Amino acid sequence: MKLLFDENLSFRLISLLSDLFPGSVPVHDIGLGNASDEDVWEHARQHGYTIVSKDSDFHERSLVKGFPPRVVWITRGNCSTGQIAGLLRANAVRVAELHADPQAGYLMIR
Repeated sequence: MKLLFDENLSFRLISLLSDLFPGSVPVHDIGLGNASDEDVWEHARQHGYTIVSKDSDFHERSLVKGFPPRVVWITRGNCSTGQIAGLLRANAVRVAELHADPQAGYLMIR
């Protein structure tokens, strides 16, 4: 499963998590660094990404629009890139379950 990291998350997550989530990219690497949420959403939907963000915007959009794409919403406050990588590692099974569940559109990680 491929993750699309929102602009509020570091590009360094790609190398820190490449063993668990190969094919993942930050929005900046695909020309969506300053794009609207709608453009990011549509790209993720068309290309099979799960969006990862610290903002509630994509979670809220998933409640209105449904899925795909699926959304992983990290709700922890200020934290380092290493801590975010650790959260995603610790929740890798839950992220995989989100992707496999035909009824689930988002996952909140604290």
